[in-house]
Amino acid sequence: MAGARTKTRRRALQILFEADQRGGDPARVLADWVGRSRNDADTPPVAEYTMQLVEGVQAHRVRIDDLISTYAVGWTMDRMPTVDRNVLRLGVYELLWEDDVPDAVAIDEAVELAKEFSTDDSPQFVNGLLARLKDLKPTLQR
Repeated sequence: MAGARTKTRRRALQILFEADQRGGDPARVLADWVGRSRNDADTPPVAEYTMQLVEGVQAHRVRIDDLISTYAVGWTMDRMPTVDRNVLRLGVYELLWEDDVPDAVAIDEAVELAKEFSTDDSPQFVNGLLARLKDLKPTLQR
């Protein structure tokens, strides 16, 4: 059974994915999800950490996308599956800006999201890119 933080990451991925697919603003999609959860008893509430993740990814989006583009050998952001792109955004955000999340946990959680929602090759791709950024973390500007 998935832990509370795992569920919040899954929800954040769903919100980021939806915004990316629609070409919309993640903050707007997040607000829609929060509104639905308040108005529909069957919709679970959006956890505080989900909001923190979505808002954090959005606040650092330019830097996150630059890092992914720089270190994703052989892949451009546009060619990446939408799920992978957003799993990586979450993973990079947690790795570099969520100091209370251990690096190994940020990477493992991103890999698990890739296993659950993407292709068979995605977990290895996500793991490799995030491991590289972890190794470079002391030299990366946040």
